[in-house]
Amino acid sequence: MVQQGYTMGKCLTTLKDGTKKPACQATLKFEKGQWHRLIKSYHLSRPEDYLSIYQSGCNHDCLKCHSYEFSQFENGFWMSTDLIAAAVADYEETVTVWEPRERALMILAADLCHHCGRCVLEGRRGDLCPEKLEPEKIVFGPQGWGPARNIVAFTGGDVTCKADFYVEVSEKIKEQCKKMWILIETNGFGLTPQNLDRFQSAGVDSYWLDIKAYDPKIYKKLCGTSNKTVLAAPAEIIDRGFVLEVLSLYIPNWVEIEELEKIAKLVAEVDKNIPFTILAFFPIYKMKDGRSPNLMEMLKAYSTVKATGLKTIKLGNMGQFVKTNQDLDILLSVVGKEGIG
Repeated sequence: MVQQGYTMGKCLTTLKDGTKKPACQATLKFEKGQWHRLIKSYHLSRPEDYLSIYQSGCNHDCLKCHSYEFSQFENGFWMSTDLIAAAVADYEETVTVWEPRERALMILAADLCHHCGRCVLEGRRGDLCPEKLEPEKIVFGPQGWGPARNIVAFTGGDVTCKADFYVEVSEKIKEQCKKMWILIETNGFGLTPQNLDRFQSAGVDSYWLDIKAYDPKIYKKLCGTSNKTVLAAPAEIIDRGFVLEVLSLYIPNWVEIEELEKIAKLVAEVDKNIPFTILAFFPIYKMKDGRSPNLMEMLKAYSTVKATGLKTIKLGNMGQFVKTNQDLDILLSVVGKEGIG
């Protein structure tokens, strides 16, 4: 990032001996002619319904990080780009739903399944079922029931600022797989124009961009670094023909209606068809004393974001703000099934 004219992230990773190194040194290495990445785990994930590769080390130190056990600490096992590509090829053999590239996103998984498993276990569909898939498309995984879609996602920690690894592993995945789409779940910090050009050439297909705050002061306080590249990322991503979805977290007293509206307007100015998810914050890591937003706050956020003109909006982490059957009825009356992520 510094070599490209940007500031360095807040990326110091705690090693097992208690010392610290930048994430790109602690969790990434080049040996025997190829890149190796420290991986916490990889498996079919829910509710995303794709193969998720959970990476250790990150260029952010977010106060509310839900993956801090491995994003902020050296935690996992080393995998070469050869091994990762082979694992993706193995997963491809188990795919039950083949998505087109424009659906290589997390948010669209909810269009197909709500992961109750009733169609398999009880022979009937659940109340929120989209009724799109037959039971034979539903399989059991480490995180429950759902389809297996032809997407592989790099998630957890984020060192996209070190583009070489993602370029090499993407090229190998495309060489070994017939029609797997590559999704990068990212904070956007490393998505500089130069890096995006390289990712495009390597075969990356889509991004799940987490815009954590619009105000640079709030962002710095929340994540420890600048959001300059983050706010520029939607336009840069769309200009290069990638598929994009955006999410933002509703964090009471931090990222509320005004911030969410500014983020949504930024996205809408790029393309109103970009899907947008509002996730409900839950207390964790260095923000354990915080609270989750309530139902009325989430519904107000939904209506405010919708007023920007964005066409696909979902509310996520429903368990944080829907506490009763009455809450669920109110939620469905306002956003419908299609508004639940």
